[in-house]
Amino acid sequence: MKDFAANQSPRPIGYFCHHQGRGHAVRAAAIVNALGPSQPVTIFCARTDIFPPLRAGVTIEPIPSLFEPSGQEDDRFASLRTPDTLHCAPVGWPGIRTAMARMAQWFDTADPALVITDVSAEVAQLARICSVPHVAVVQHGDRGDPGHRAAYDGAVGLIAPFHADLAQPEWPQNQVAKTCFAGGLGDTVDLPDRHTARRSLGLSDAETVHLVVSGGGGSGVTSAPLGVAARAMPDVTWLTIGAVQTDWHATEPANLRHAGWVDDPARYIAAADLVISSTGNTTCGQVLRAGKPWIVVPEWRYFDEQVRKAEALARACAALHLPHLPSSAHRWKEAVAQAQTLHDSTGQTALLDVAPAAKVAAWIEGLLANPNQAITSHPEGIPA
Repeated sequence: MKDFAANQSPRPIGYFCHHQGRGHAVRAAAIVNALGPSQPVTIFCARTDIFPPLRAGVTIEPIPSLFEPSGQEDDRFASLRTPDTLHCAPVGWPGIRTAMARMAQWFDTADPALVITDVSAEVAQLARICSVPHVAVVQHGDRGDPGHRAAYDGAVGLIAPFHADLAQPEWPQNQVAKTCFAGGLGDTVDLPDRHTARRSLGLSDAETVHLVVSGGGGSGVTSAPLGVAARAMPDVTWLTIGAVQTDWHATEPANLRHAGWVDDPARYIAAADLVISSTGNTTCGQVLRAGKPWIVVPEWRYFDEQVRKAEALARACAALHLPHLPSSAHRWKEAVAQAQTLHDSTGQTALLDVAPAAKVAAWIEGLLANPNQAITSHPEGIPA
């Protein structure tokens, strides 16, 4: 049997990265950049333009999307039932076949020390079937199904890009025991102070600013409820960043402004007095670090990922969880007042690790040196 630590030239690490939104790519970059400079990494992803700068020794291998049709599909078996152990495994898709073949061929020729999957139950199981140790990224959600259980149970370890206090209470002991929790993983941007951020955005220190953050993993928020909020609180500057879908019936007042897509959302978060957002990983890390009053409204995601994350944030008293944006002026006022009353900036920042990427990198390196290290009681404790 090979000794992972004995080779002077490290065996490569593989990394499958889902291309929906940017959170997967941002945390992939954070992890691989924190690994030792001599550690080669190959990232498999359907997009190459979503990654932050990567260090030397990290390459991206483009693969066809596992989730989007190319027009070359054979639909004769389109109605074939998907087994419970898989999530997205349509029959007759050449793109999926090509992507899986490229990864399996790389497993054979590169002899990787480890493969990280973020996220795909199918790729995790492919690695295990190909006799390659894998680490799966764990996200919130209703993931007790056979497909997720197969991916998690077959992994040598798990990475959770959030604090252990945000773990879901129903997660089994054996899953938590081999999980490396890393609060704020993927959040690598330094936040300016409120005054500096406002000065750079042309905002005065005196005005009250409520920021709506619309992420890139879905279709974005709609303008009508924001118009209601702005009219209900005319003394507040309502500012949005990201995709906002215009409703023809929305009557938007002058105190509602849309900045659109911005390169530095952290600067807007630092400038805000209150933040309304969904629960994407990068946004959550930045809002927690900024320590702002926070309303979270989950977007639709597979397995209710954002719903379960919003529930976890609410249990930790880090944010006010609403099932949808308020639809009337009085409900908006109630929500803002409740979020401000609930606010505990110290409790929010306590949910972040000082150096989450370095923590994960050290855990991975330790796992390669001692594959049994992950299957121990977690030193941070397990939520009750």
